[in-house]
This record gives sequence, C-alpha cells and structure tokens, in this order.
Amino acid sequence: MGRVGAAGDNSLMESTVGLYKTEVIDHQRPSWNSWRQVETATAEWVHWYNHQRLHSSIEDLPSEEFELIYYDQTRGLSEPAAA
Repeated sequence: MGRVGAAGDNSLMESTVGLYKTEVIDHQRPSWNSWRQVETATAEWVHWYNHQRLHSSIEDLPSEEFELIYYDQTRGLSEPAAA
C-alpha cells in the first residue's frame, strides 16, 4: 500500500475498508461502550470476511478455502525439474 504505481492495491484496500466501515462501524456504532468492543467487532468481521464470506470473484468460495485449493493445485510447480 502507498507505493507509487500501486493503484490496484490501493483501490482493493479502499473497497475492503469501505465494506468494513459500512458493515461494522456504521452499523454497530450505537451499541459500543468501549474501544475493546470495537476491537472485538473488528476481529470478528475479519475472521468472517476471510473464513466464511463468499466472494463472487473467486467462484463463491471463502478466500481461505480458495487459497487452499489454489496451493494444492500449484504445489510442486515451482520446484526445479530433476536433472
């Protein structure tokens, strides 16, 4: 983030932060009494986002599951060929 020419990374991050603000900060704000509650809500949202949320851009799978499938499929492809 923040590198010159990293517009794609920045826009992805801005989109994710926007989702977080809409789904957590704005939605739950009236019920918080301390920063610890915000911290807990944030941790729960990040866990949900990575482990349960279905992402349409990756075949409606949670990102963790998609990564496991990807690494299972590509395991060994970067190893040097036997001489």
